[in-house]
Amino acid sequence: MRSVNHVASKRRRKRILNQAKGYFGRKKNVLTVAKNQVEKSLAYAYVGRKLKKREFRSLWIQRINAGARQYGISYSRLIHQLDKSNINLNRKVLADLAMNHPEAFKAVIDKLK
Repeated sequence: MRSVNHVASKRRRKRILNQAKGYFGRKKNVLTVAKNQVEKSLAYAYVGRKLKKREFRSLWIQRINAGARQYGISYSRLIHQLDKSNINLNRKVLADLAMNHPEAFKAVIDKLK
């Protein structure tokens, strides 16, 4: 009689099928199909985590630009002025100020002028 490690192989298959929960059709209950889809999903998730950073930076820049143009200054000039005057505010903070605290954002712009 051959020796098989059923405990480990069952655990391995179960883990893959658990990761495939919610998928459509055979992707959720046929091991070989589920395994392929889980691998592809993990690859998408990895790429998505990188894209998320890119997309947020882009959103922050748009918000800062919209806020800055209300006071007659473009985004690039604003960032340049901040750099020159050693005001260390990142884009995330600036975007939050422009959206939720316009009076504080105006104070930052007034300090540059």
